[in-house]
Amino acid sequence: MKKFRLLVVIVFGCCLCTCAQDCVRLEKMEYDLQFEKLATRWDEAVPLGNAMLGVLVWQNGNNLRLSLDRADLWDMRPMENIDLPEWNYKWVYEQWKNNNYEAVQKAFDDPYNQNPAPSKIPGAALEFNIQSLGAIDSVKLSISDATCEVNWHNGTRLITFVHAKENVGWFQFEGLKNNIQPVVIPPKYNVESNGGVSDPVSGQDLRRLGYPKGKIVRSTNQITYTQEGWGGFKYHVNVIWKKEGDILKGCWSISSEFPEWEEQVNSASIVKKELKKGIDQAFESHHIWWNKFWAKSSIDLPDPILTKQWYLEQYKFGSVARKGAPPISLQAVWTADNGKLPPWKGDFHHDLNTQLSYWPAYSSNHLDLEEGFIDWLWKNKGTFKKYTKDYFGTDGLNVPGVTTLDGAPMGGWIQYSFGPTVSAWLAQSFYLHWRYTMDRDFLEEKAHPWIKDVAIYIDELSVKDEKGVRKLPISSSPELNDNSRSAWFGQTTNFDLALIRWTFEKAAEVAKELGKNEEAKKWIEILGQWPDYSVDEKTGFMFAPGLSYDHSHRHFSHLMAIHPLGIVDWSQGDEAQQLITKTVENLKKQGSDSWVGYSFSWLANLQARVFDGEGAAETLSIFANNFCLKNTFHANGEQFNKGYSNFKYRPFTLEGNFAFASAIQEMLIQSHTGVVKVFPAIPEDWDTVSFNQLRTEGAFLVSAQKKNANVAQIVVQSDKGGILKLDNPFKDQMFTSPNKDVIKGKIIVIEMKPRETVVLNGIKEL
Repeated sequence: MKKFRLLVVIVFGCCLCTCAQDCVRLEKMEYDLQFEKLATRWDEAVPLGNAMLGVLVWQNGNNLRLSLDRADLWDMRPMENIDLPEWNYKWVYEQWKNNNYEAVQKAFDDPYNQNPAPSKIPGAALEFNIQSLGAIDSVKLSISDATCEVNWHNGTRLITFVHAKENVGWFQFEGLKNNIQPVVIPPKYNVESNGGVSDPVSGQDLRRLGYPKGKIVRSTNQITYTQEGWGGFKYHVNVIWKKEGDILKGCWSISSEFPEWEEQVNSASIVKKELKKGIDQAFESHHIWWNKFWAKSSIDLPDPILTKQWYLEQYKFGSVARKGAPPISLQAVWTADNGKLPPWKGDFHHDLNTQLSYWPAYSSNHLDLEEGFIDWLWKNKGTFKKYTKDYFGTDGLNVPGVTTLDGAPMGGWIQYSFGPTVSAWLAQSFYLHWRYTMDRDFLEEKAHPWIKDVAIYIDELSVKDEKGVRKLPISSSPELNDNSRSAWFGQTTNFDLALIRWTFEKAAEVAKELGKNEEAKKWIEILGQWPDYSVDEKTGFMFAPGLSYDHSHRHFSHLMAIHPLGIVDWSQGDEAQQLITKTVENLKKQGSDSWVGYSFSWLANLQARVFDGEGAAETLSIFANNFCLKNTFHANGEQFNKGYSNFKYRPFTLEGNFAFASAIQEMLIQSHTGVVKVFPAIPEDWDTVSFNQLRTEGAFLVSAQKKNANVAQIVVQSDKGGILKLDNPFKDQMFTSPNKDVIKGKIIVIEMKPRETVVLNGIKEL
């Protein structure tokens, strides 16, 4: 039997260049993760995944451990306090107003900390006793084809991967001199954990879920593990293997079932079918998917740390996002394997985490993977509307800030878990999907209805003062003052106000785009009834009226209007530029003591928006070097005590990783103003830079090269046609367009047809 061999891929797709010698060729192998030994902690393991299944490869004692996970493994028992008659925004407002806020905390905040569920739950693990194999020579994550390879000094090799499209994982040991077999290790639902603090951050003991002991059935070459959960939920882990000479090969899968779900193919059927196909055939289709993924876009920066981190973030994004799979939760398909529930129950946090996780999808040209999030929001729209009516007492649409797999509210600090503008921030995903695809059907069928429903809800929720100025009855700013009474404000915070103003502005825009002029007029009129932002003359954007940004804070909620919403932008002239400058400078002045990792990623996006390339690059370097574990997982707290943050813990979440990737892209291309800017925020000493097929609003794909400090070439392909406005990157340098006449000047204007490509070549003036 021939040994399974990886296809070694050494180049990305070339830029759309006119000359072969100008193609950007990048060896992806240099961006792989390579170690001398296996990690001995789950959160430092090698990650593999396909958005539904995931695995972490590490070493547990004498055993090589594959921590297996599936995205829909959830305990979805409802929070009992959600059914209390007091569960509504008006009651909360009355307790706040009457200084009886402890009643609110007891009723709606505390249960999230006290109850173990609802929660994401782990799957199981496969372990192989590798003591007889001796010393390990190397461990590698190959991002080109999403495989993990482990090599031993005695010549044994392991290759393992999670198939890119099929719900199955594979493993193959080659050169075995001793017989080893997999063992299924259930999560510690019935076993005492390793102790330590038990809270939503560190994770509660799995035994608190109260599950019966799972059933393991083992035959000669097959193991099935079945675990019952809450309310009729079950999941099944199945692994089959076979030994041929010195090769051990096998595959595994996890299937889940719940009384209210459609019946799925069970894991035993999946692995039998896939094992019959064979690992070579499986890898071929797996490899094709990842080849297509990497062909979507690429970059080449002179900074090797930032470049490698970007590619690893793209790899992780391709591992956890898919159409047809659940959205990216806090840890996605890499749930904690430490005998506890995952940090913050591994849930869906919509006060920052899900939003930041999808920031890189747009300009990196991976909108197909972002569709899983859009589809999930749309699928659960009925649940969200019921929540809006039950809790806020209005028509329209809001979304719980913390949700289960099926969109149900989970509670927690209610300023954010029941925040009044959650659906507005999520509406930006619908808006951006339309702007980056220019998909008219999507605009009519999903983007416009979602944004309109959010506008209806905010219109009904708001109240007017004696002057006719609108406000929210009570407002908050994540995560200012935690969950205390002072976390609520009697005036609308800049966080809520920015999202409200964005909602009515975009509701009018999309209505007008669809010819609904009367509707657009209504939203513009309501927008005019909301106040302007609270601004301090010296420090810029405030948290709320009467409260300046006067201390370090991890969530930049007060400056949402600048980024990510972009409704206060540098392009708007001196007044806006002064306000933005004051705000960003004050943000840095107050320091990063109370920041976590995602704060640095977010700051880098901000710095790119104000064209501070040096600052953005420095901030991203701090993130990559200080807030990531050795497998590049974002660990929230600072890991090496260099004084960047007072947070020293390490709960792993993904949003900081993906916001990092977004910041790199913001440095290379921007289009939020309707004018495409190429290389808008790169450091001055980045003389040679390039990128391939980054996407812009208006559905343009742009490739660009800068050589020796001059822009050498811009290639633009239009998906849907339209007028491209390109900020002239050639400046005083002359350029030619051999295939189309263009209007030249400070702004290059090109009218393009669908699927048309335009090439602009820079030339040095003689």
